[in-house]
Amino acid sequence: MKEIIATDQAPAAIGPYSQAVKSGGFLFISGQIPIHPETGEQLVGSLRSQTEQVLKNLQAICESAGASLRDVVKVTLYVSDLDRFQEINDTYATFFPENPPARATVQVTRLPKDSGIEIDAIVALAD
Repeated sequence: MKEIIATDQAPAAIGPYSQAVKSGGFLFISGQIPIHPETGEQLVGSLRSQTEQVLKNLQAICESAGASLRDVVKVTLYVSDLDRFQEINDTYATFFPENPPARATVQVTRLPKDSGIEIDAIVALAD
């Protein structure tokens, strides 16, 4: 069984997918790009600020499902320029200061709306 999770505290899906799906004790969060949920506009500032917005979006989706970033067990970062990875990593560390989740990072040619970063996540839900 699956339950679709949606919140107006994170950007609406820009295609035929759900913000997140609860199933089997986990929350699977679709890739988030730096879109501000209130305006629907993409943040085009520094990669540091883009990363912060993406992580805030992930946090809002976690919270809407009764979880938090502390419950994240796996993330995948898709970045357009690994030469700027330190900017991402510094910001990421502020959201996961202790017991960070497992992570994979992949450089890609292009991301939706030409953003600099996209992050998806898997969250373990309380029984």
